[in-house]
Amino acid sequence: MTHNVLVVDDEPKLCDLLASALSQSGIQVFTAGNGLHALKVLEAEDIDLVISDWRMPGMDGPQLLAEIKTRYPQLPVIVMTAYSTVKNAVQSMRNGAFDYIAKPFDIDELDITVNKALQFRDILKDNQRMRAELDEHQQIDSLIGDSPSFRRVLHAIDSVRESNATILLTGESGTGKEMVARAIHKHGNRADKPFVAVNCAAIPEGLLESEMFGHRKGAFTGAVADRVGRFMQADQGTLFLDEIGEMPLALQAKILRALQERVIEPVGDPRERKVDVRVIAATNKNLLDAVANKEFREDLYYRLNVFPIPLPALRERVEDIAPLARHFAHTLGATAGKRITGFSAEALQAMANYSWPGNIRELQNCVERATIVASAAVIEEDDLPAYLFASRSTDSGVLVAEGSVPADLEAALAQVEKFYILAALAQSNGVQAAAAQLIGISERSFWYRLKKLGIHVDKIVR
Repeated sequence: MTHNVLVVDDEPKLCDLLASALSQSGIQVFTAGNGLHALKVLEAEDIDLVISDWRMPGMDGPQLLAEIKTRYPQLPVIVMTAYSTVKNAVQSMRNGAFDYIAKPFDIDELDITVNKALQFRDILKDNQRMRAELDEHQQIDSLIGDSPSFRRVLHAIDSVRESNATILLTGESGTGKEMVARAIHKHGNRADKPFVAVNCAAIPEGLLESEMFGHRKGAFTGAVADRVGRFMQADQGTLFLDEIGEMPLALQAKILRALQERVIEPVGDPRERKVDVRVIAATNKNLLDAVANKEFREDLYYRLNVFPIPLPALRERVEDIAPLARHFAHTLGATAGKRITGFSAEALQAMANYSWPGNIRELQNCVERATIVASAAVIEEDDLPAYLFASRSTDSGVLVAEGSVPADLEAALAQVEKFYILAALAQSNGVQAAAAQLIGISERSFWYRLKKLGIHVDKIVR
């Protein structure tokens, strides 16, 4: 693949030297003597990388970098600087430069840095191509992000979407598991068939079998008519089993048989029904731990885990916070009758510094609140919720501070989880259903967490 590189420097001899060195690697080199000239070249040519001097007359390196990041946010920039001003180069990296090289530079070092930048550019282009293929002529609003961890998710979706393999989506609550499931269905070979979603934690255990497989009239008290279950509703299409880890053991055996034999048996009806369903399951639990604790069938786990796709937490894809926030602001602002054009640099930095325990769902709620209170088209730092700036502490007195590393990660996460559950209970005056809704989980999942964390709700929490 031939790459186009733009070298920007007010010294013609240096431009010629770099052009000669890069051309030996098969790179097409363009040159510009200043920042304004460079912007004209960028408008006319498909440039893959910019190498720019720091000090130039007129528009200097920092100004050119700012313009490129505004106009071409995915275009990598390498800054050239003298050894005495390396601190300026470091500052430029904070402002979005891919890397820097110090003058006088070593040709081998230059080649390594340029190759890394071009590889990065190729990855971004491949990601755009893949998303375009997934879109099939329309944008997938739910799949936003260019971080390495999220690119792995996109590649996994691209690999499995045309197959009928059973998929297991894992990750924390709020990481977008249902959005990924819908994207797989929408861009797979069953796109014109039904997509049926079931939250296994939200349906009472006594009704779950009937909900899944259906029932005949009179099969039990209250069965006043025949009911078609979710498996039959999803026939020829996709069945999404969310929070599969909360499914009772008694029902797991029947789910396993449905997956293995492709047949179901409605409650009260001895006749088997054939079904053709592509199953996508999701959980925020560690199912291997559940298997070890006899809470989840091992054979069902392996039947579900044919093609696992782990979804990263939002704190593991910080680069995606800004584009996600802009997307939510645009769509939510339009719904609220406001025209939101973006966020201030301070607001974006505040969101990047926050750990987002509620992940994408929490970010969306945060942006929705900000669009409501914002008085201008640009969301400012003051428009964001106060909790983004507050230190998080638990009733055990452990502080979760920026840059701190817990000695026991599981205990630290449990403390954070307990903090939010207690806060939700306080805000809902102890009404558990309302508290569950506040933090975006089902009542059944909320009850499970109360038990796991040893929280007793005997009276209204104040």
